[in-house]
Amino acid sequence: MRSGPRPASPPLRRRLALGATAAACALAAATFVAPAAQGAATPVEIDLVTVNDFHGRIEQVAPAGGIAALAQAVNQVRAGNPNTVFAAAGDMIGASTFTSFIQNDVPTIETLNEAGLEVSAAGNHEFDKGWADLEGRVQDLADWEYIAANVYEKSTGLPGLAESWVKEMEGIKVGFIGAVTEELPSLVSPAGIQDIEVRDIVQSVNAVADTLTDGVATDTNLEADVLVLLIHEGAPGTSLAASTDPGTAFGEIVNNVTPKVNAIVSGHTHLAYNHEVPYAGDTGMRPVISSGQYGEKFSDMRITVDPDTKQVLSMDNTVIDMYWDHDANPATATVPRYAVPAGDPIATLVASAVAAAEGPGSVKLGDITADFNRAKQASGAENRGGESTLGNFVADAQLWSARRTDPQTQIAFMNPGGLRADMAFAPDGVLTYKEAATVQSFANTLVTLSMTGEQIRQALEQQWQPSGATRPYLKLGISAGFEYVYDPAAAPGSRITRMTLDGVDIDPTASYRVVANSFLASGGDNFAAIGQGTNKRDTGQVDLESMVAYMAEIGTATPDLAQRSIGATLPAPGAQGYEEGSTFDVALSSLDFSTTEPRVMAVDVAIAGVAAGSGAVSPSLPSTHADGSGTATVTVTVPEGATGSAPAGTSVPVPLTVTTATGTSLDITIPVFARAESATVGFANKIIAKANAKVKFTAIVLAEGGVPVVGDVTILDGDEVIATATLAASDRGVVKVQLPPLGKGLHRLSAAYGGSESVAPSDSPAVPVLIW
Repeated sequence: MRSGPRPASPPLRRRLALGATAAACALAAATFVAPAAQGAATPVEIDLVTVNDFHGRIEQVAPAGGIAALAQAVNQVRAGNPNTVFAAAGDMIGASTFTSFIQNDVPTIETLNEAGLEVSAAGNHEFDKGWADLEGRVQDLADWEYIAANVYEKSTGLPGLAESWVKEMEGIKVGFIGAVTEELPSLVSPAGIQDIEVRDIVQSVNAVADTLTDGVATDTNLEADVLVLLIHEGAPGTSLAASTDPGTAFGEIVNNVTPKVNAIVSGHTHLAYNHEVPYAGDTGMRPVISSGQYGEKFSDMRITVDPDTKQVLSMDNTVIDMYWDHDANPATATVPRYAVPAGDPIATLVASAVAAAEGPGSVKLGDITADFNRAKQASGAENRGGESTLGNFVADAQLWSARRTDPQTQIAFMNPGGLRADMAFAPDGVLTYKEAATVQSFANTLVTLSMTGEQIRQALEQQWQPSGATRPYLKLGISAGFEYVYDPAAAPGSRITRMTLDGVDIDPTASYRVVANSFLASGGDNFAAIGQGTNKRDTGQVDLESMVAYMAEIGTATPDLAQRSIGATLPAPGAQGYEEGSTFDVALSSLDFSTTEPRVMAVDVAIAGVAAGSGAVSPSLPSTHADGSGTATVTVTVPEGATGSAPAGTSVPVPLTVTTATGTSLDITIPVFARAESATVGFANKIIAKANAKVKFTAIVLAEGGVPVVGDVTILDGDEVIATATLAASDRGVVKVQLPPLGKGLHRLSAAYGGSESVAPSDSPAVPVLIW
């Protein structure tokens, strides 16, 4: 498509883009002339093939089809209809996998050239290495046109990129308008884009649409019959409501872009959706689409146009998976839809890129002192439900990296599915580029977002996956300083019993700044609560790049052998809690890692800082994706004095602390109380009485501190219960009981107070009564 090298000045660059388009139009006219007998009445059918957020996924790794297979898909569409355009909605490069990332994305650009990509919106990741890199190196290498109507050079006030691109097919001119998210300044290094400004999308797009339809055609102002917006901005969710919500940046665009624009092809949020939105244009319904991410899918929009009136008659879009079973079950997507023939030139380019990456892949990033492992099941298979040294380490690295651009970040979450291999010490403790890239092969970017304490709790609850999920439990890696305790036996939604950040309880209503990779930040793996975070900011840092920078910072990494979360099931407390001196069992889990880490043999429990019990830890591993490696049941006794100087009968929150020799130390707050001591005395109204005489017995119960006495009082004759009574608070500890007839002889009468939740039981001394 390009007719010569790209000059530096924006006006000439725009003229060149339009000139290249004119050349394409001439070629199309020369190649696709219809026989005159067909006449002008036959509608012209155009196929618009689109992708977005490709991010250098040139290799075929399910569910990503890889560039060679994607090119086969596009070629099949072209074979069925020569009136085909291959376009994109941005982020074709940047945040790439190791093979492309380590080679400055040259392999991605070269293979997309071979695949015949014709035009793309500029995405935020096209600016990762700065504006100068995009307008110079990238555009010089790329055979396609990058367009953005809302990017302007500060020095000239002129558009920095071509605003639009037009292709003519059978007399129908299809115009493409580009735009990049207005959040670009917060997504890339400010120094890299200091020479440009990002303007309002709706205003910029509408102005270009007016120009393309004003009826005045010049060398620098082509006209278009069909307008398509390629925009690197997207819906926050896949529903139609999410795409049209006026409270979102994307909804504002969808609702306010001129009806001269017939279709909106979007990206940025990595979600796949295929909607039709009412508008005042030709068809009455405007496609609003996105093809997801990474070349896992592509879209084929069939556009039908009346060649006489130039009216758009229909626009029907289909989103197609690169793997046959991806939609039905993404976890088992293993059958490619498009075969790549032997000797395919694009496949050859990919193989060469992979080979070229081997050298850089051997570069040392730093040293590790031991294995960083994923969790394992009893069979040795990966256990995505177990806490792992690797998951926590990656979370630590991402928290450090996120703070470079968002210093207020406090907590990092890492999804276990994003860890594709262990980080092994063998053979020499050296961590290379390739090893780090193998661990994190998805090249997700780091996204910071705000979550309330309650949303964080919900996210942890969502580790227990929905019914029918392939993996019933997915354990998030968490950064140092954040800890939580859960009860695996509790009802869904109430399992998380405590969360702390640097030892301080998480406030459900407070806002916390969190970082997660872009997959998790969008709610991936059913972590909807993370996806609902607000004030999202893409840091522009790829997860692999963040690991590279982190290792450069620390030099040597050592696994943290302390568990950052544990399971604990306690018996239900009484109304006031657990009483001092009482004994109960605590079932503990997730006390141990599951691979080459030192084994945890024992666990200790303290209450209010006083040793309360200890137990042996079982090393048994789960047989599925589940937490619980390292379990124990510990019998504990609540120490006397645990409530300190609190008044008797008062419930006091005290820590139950679980510790192991490998550094685990987590607190569970439990309510503890001490009952007030009581004293009981009793006496009969008669010491000597005739047989059948009426004898009354008075019991007086007093509690320390003036705590009200309530509960049952039992009157005994020796060991035999002969009467009972109930003390109410209004009785003030005094109860009088009419005794049943007593037989002749000496009786030893006493009172036993049974106690209450706040007062301990007590017995009175026996008093003699003689019946004659």
